[in-house]
Amino acid sequence: MDRRQQRTRDAIFKALSTLLEKKRYNNITVQEIIDEANIGRSTFYAHFETKDELLKALCTDIFSHVFSDELMSEKTHDFSGGNNGLEAKLTHILHHLIDSKTNIAGILSCESSELFMNYFKDYLTEMFSKYLSEIRVNAPADFLLNHLVGSFAETVKWWIDKSSEYTPEETVGYYIEISYANRITNK
Repeated sequence: MDRRQQRTRDAIFKALSTLLEKKRYNNITVQEIIDEANIGRSTFYAHFETKDELLKALCTDIFSHVFSDELMSEKTHDFSGGNNGLEAKLTHILHHLIDSKTNIAGILSCESSELFMNYFKDYLTEMFSKYLSEIRVNAPADFLLNHLVGSFAETVKWWIDKSSEYTPEETVGYYIEISYANRITNK
C-alpha cells in the first residue's frame, strides 16, 4: 500500500473513531464516514466494501499490535522487561483497550458488539493456545481454551462497562485468581 492509500485509510479509521465518540456504531452511516473523512464514495468503497468490513479492519489494526508477541515500552505502560507470561500479555491487552476505549465502548454498545467480540475472541484463542501446555487442570484442551477465551472476553466487557474503574493490573489479577489460571507459570 502506498503512502497516499495509507493516508486515506487512516483518514477513514479516524473518521469512524471520531463518529464513535458522538454516536453508536449502528447509527453511523457510510455517508457520515465519507463526509468526516472528506473523501468520495468511490474512494471509501475502493478500501472497504461495507461498514462492517471497515470495523473488521479497525479491529485488525488495533489487535495486530495489542496481541504482538513482543511487548515493548510504550507511553502508558512498559512490559519490555522480559516477562512475557500470560498475566503480562493480558494486562498489556487491557492497557491498549484503555487507549482505544472510546472506539471499543462505542462498538460494544450496539449490535456490532458481537462482530467485534468474534474478532477479539479469534485473537484471544490464538494467544491462549500458546499457554495451554502450562495450565494444569483435568479438562480437555478445547474446553479449557473455550473457557479462557470466553471468560476473558466477558471480563473485558465487564471492565469496559465499569468505565475501567479498576486498573488493568487489578482486573487481570481478578481474572487469573477466579479462572484458576494462577496455575500458569509466567515465563
